[in-house]
Amino acid sequence: MATLLLRGKCPGVTALVLPRVGLCLSLFLCCGGAAAVAPHRDQFQNPIAAHCLTSSTPSPSHRILAALTSLDMESKISQCPQQNSEASSLRHAFKILDADFFTDNKILEVAKGAEEFNIPIIRANRKSVASVDGGLQNPSCLVFDPNWGSEQPDGINRRFTHPVPSGIQRPGSNEDIAFMSVLELGELIRTRQITSEELTRLFLERLRRYNGILEAVVSYTEELAYAQAKRADELLAQGVDLGPLHGIPYGLKDIIAVPEYHTTWGSTSFKDQVLDIDAWVYQRLRSAGAVLVAKLVSGSLAYDDIWFGGRTRNPWNIEEFSTGSSAGPAACTSAGMVPFAIGSETAGSITYPAARCGVTALRPTFGAVGRTGVMSISESLVTSYCHPGLFLREVDNDDISNSWQDKLGPFCRSAADCTIILDAIRGRDPDDPSSRDIPLDNPFTVDITKLTVGYLDDAEMEVVQVLSSKGVTMVPFRLNYTVDSVQGILNFTMDVDMLAHFDEWQRLGKDDQYEAQEQWPVELRRARVVPAVDYVQAQRARGKLIREVRESFNVDAFIGNATDWEKVCLGNLVGVPVIVVPTGYANISASPPSGTRRRTTVTTGIYAPPQKDHIALALAIAYQSVTDHHKQRPPINDTGPNDWTPNAQSKKYPPRQLLL
Repeated sequence: MATLLLRGKCPGVTALVLPRVGLCLSLFLCCGGAAAVAPHRDQFQNPIAAHCLTSSTPSPSHRILAALTSLDMESKISQCPQQNSEASSLRHAFKILDADFFTDNKILEVAKGAEEFNIPIIRANRKSVASVDGGLQNPSCLVFDPNWGSEQPDGINRRFTHPVPSGIQRPGSNEDIAFMSVLELGELIRTRQITSEELTRLFLERLRRYNGILEAVVSYTEELAYAQAKRADELLAQGVDLGPLHGIPYGLKDIIAVPEYHTTWGSTSFKDQVLDIDAWVYQRLRSAGAVLVAKLVSGSLAYDDIWFGGRTRNPWNIEEFSTGSSAGPAACTSAGMVPFAIGSETAGSITYPAARCGVTALRPTFGAVGRTGVMSISESLVTSYCHPGLFLREVDNDDISNSWQDKLGPFCRSAADCTIILDAIRGRDPDDPSSRDIPLDNPFTVDITKLTVGYLDDAEMEVVQVLSSKGVTMVPFRLNYTVDSVQGILNFTMDVDMLAHFDEWQRLGKDDQYEAQEQWPVELRRARVVPAVDYVQAQRARGKLIREVRESFNVDAFIGNATDWEKVCLGNLVGVPVIVVPTGYANISASPPSGTRRRTTVTTGIYAPPQKDHIALALAIAYQSVTDHHKQRPPINDTGPNDWTPNAQSKKYPPRQLLL
């Protein structure tokens, strides 16, 4: 057998401990002991620790040695009362995980979070998918693809044809121009009523005018913008029209890399970062003739609306914040600071800010838009459905030239504009093997009278009634699934994947610089102690969820709340695309007695099955063709003659909560 020779950090502690003397070993380890294995042929037992006895009969000399050793250990251990603590004990568990770089306070914080948060999720997932041994049921949806993504079996990716507005005249005020749709602005450019350079100047001025209020812009790309606008005007003068985005200004969420400009990821840790990378989505928009005017706020490391420069506000009510990490794209589009912007979502970062700021936005099917050059959060939440051909690859947080995380999607004035933007940016990215040429139908030509659309209990009934009047068959609907840990699966998956990408950041203690300590720092410390086996169980539970949702999705689309956290988690886990549309406005709570122009936006979501984005877009286009909620303009800082807004920075917004 082998005998463990222990040498403690307390001077003079040396002992021979049998393999089963667990009590002595654990007491000793609490005092910081180290273990080495020495060969020993004889078995003996410690008579003091009767519960650790073996069946062998020890010699008298062995009994004396063991007794003296135990007494000596007890004496030496008592000399180290400070190390004999809960944190010291836990530190040895962290050392096994190669994670003993945390301070004692952080270790205790992680232990508390693991007990309150991790364990309920672990148990729920085990109950759901791990009650039968053998792995023959509920396989994980994370499956290696030996194809290496070199073949694209999805079909031909045909461009959409789109309506061309007629009789568009240039408005008399720049304010009216700022709130025109992409198609309308494009018509002004093509009919020479305005130049791209004029539009670029107009939107740069609005960005600067309102950014002090909304805190929504990270970098102005002015020199690049004027160069691209000038080129767009020159091409048009030569008779070259690049399409509906020719000469149209726009903004990018600041997790998307553009050479020679900062790509800060919203974080103090990376605020001076410049990446010599052309993100794929930026390349697509540049080739379509669009003009980049600004890098817009991302919440720090793509979490919520807090960033190193402040906190982005809601143009409809500047007392509120925009919520969600695509804060800048949502606020700037809502305020008429850009005609459209590109944001991203892993878990609510498109749907939440779009709903709060009252804009139309699309979270597309995963893989529809390539993500080369985009900061990576989660390799696993980007799966659109359980498929044996799913290809996943580990990506270092510095190697964002080949990263995949969120679904990239447009924030726009209308569903028609979202359709135009999606058409420009969709398609296979050669450096992103998860991207695909998804053969979507043209949303402008979908016959919605042939569709059956469900509506949930929380659907906005005006949408149901309007679509019914347009000939859509509307039926009550609910999604049926038995997995009861949906929110936990998303948090496990996202947090563990995120930590894999920002491992060094945490190990070097840079999380102490993070702008909101109750967000990523706490979640990623907790993620450090998620067992690998239970991460896999979560993916098996996710696979079960995907199959159950797919089986119950017996309509062409459904209408429901876009910001319900369960739906946000489910939609991202299953890969359901959704378009958020404004459906009205309500008075704010605690409105000042003299009145205010500030409003609370009312929105809904139109959900479709994966790779059926065109259905959601077509239904939203139909709804907006007879309503004007999407055309309303926020007051921004023009809140009324007698209105006032308290210092919103003093408000405390709780971190994301898990509701099992």
